[in-house]
Amino acid sequence: MPSLAASRFKTFAKTSALACVLASPLWAHAQLSANVALTTNYKFRGQDQDSSRSRAVKPALQGGFDYSFGDSGFYVGNWNSSVDWLPGNSLETDVYGGYKFKAGDIDWDVGALTYVYSGNTRGNTTEIYGSGTYGPFTAKYSHTVSKDYFGWAGARDGSGLKGRNTGYLQLSYSQEVAPKVTLKASLGYTHFSSDIKSLGVPNYVDYSAGGAYDLGDGFSLAAVVAGANKKAYFGDVNKARLIVTLAKTF
Repeated sequence: MPSLAASRFKTFAKTSALACVLASPLWAHAQLSANVALTTNYKFRGQDQDSSRSRAVKPALQGGFDYSFGDSGFYVGNWNSSVDWLPGNSLETDVYGGYKFKAGDIDWDVGALTYVYSGNTRGNTTEIYGSGTYGPFTAKYSHTVSKDYFGWAGARDGSGLKGRNTGYLQLSYSQEVAPKVTLKASLGYTHFSSDIKSLGVPNYVDYSAGGAYDLGDGFSLAAVVAGANKKAYFGDVNKARLIVTLAKTF
């Protein structure tokens, strides 16, 4: 009679083998892509992510990868950028995963994303998101599900306030208007949680407008003007900037 440990091992082995068989079609058609970019300024929702300097040019190095599981619609990814707005931290790491599908004429995308600041975890934030694209137009909504919200509130902040239920709605437009030339524009609105608003932080609107040129061989050059309508608590990070970005996809 086999031992209990041996029986459990056999059960585990069978389960693992079955999982591998079920997952194999996904892995067989998986696709990996990567990207790297150098930008004159990294703005997130209209705000400079380098608040240590007042000048317009604040270069940032960025890059990441995306892993799509073939035609299943599932994907995971990672994106990183140099930043300088949290004491002791110089890197933002985004980890995300989701599911893309088509319903009628609309391309849908739902998922979750966590922003990680390893040098100062007060900034760590997790959101769920959903978007729909119809032709050149996309509407996307992101909803904070973590207590923490980019250092404004949360367990790590120590204020006893919560950033959960902060929402961000963005409407964007992207259309090729000439060979290799794409016009881009977006308008976003941040609605803070009641706890954050109790600190006197106003909801605000951000915007961007510009274009991108396909240089070939995976290279592109983009130029946009981006900013936000409210003066920030920490300097002029909401100020409109001309941002130029050179990117390469693999």
